Amino acid sequence: MFSLLWWIIVGLIAGWATGKIMGSTGQGVLVDILLGIAGAIVGGWIMRAVGFAGQGGMIYTILVAIGGAIVLTFLYRLITGKRGGGITGKRGGKDTDIRRAA
Repeated sequence: MFSLLWWIIVGLIAGWATGKIMGSTGQGVLVDILLGIAGAIVGGWIMRAVGFAGQGGMIYTILVAIGGAIVLTFLYRLITGKRGGGITGKRGGKDTDIRRAA
């Protein structure tokens, strides 16, 4: 039971952080959790493929999950052609507040 809770917590943190790093508009808690869990799996696979240990502490696990989630988000955007709503991006066809102010 604790391991399921651990995966949910890691997934939520990693998904939220990936959304902030990649400039995504909010996708919701459930999507963040699923993205973070999938990112942890992908990140763990990548780390083992390059020769790093599959075990680590809490911070290592979260960082690996964030890295994997960033890779997944990047690939998703590459395939679909969607972009994040970052500082210089557009939302709904309108410039962001920061871009209009400049």
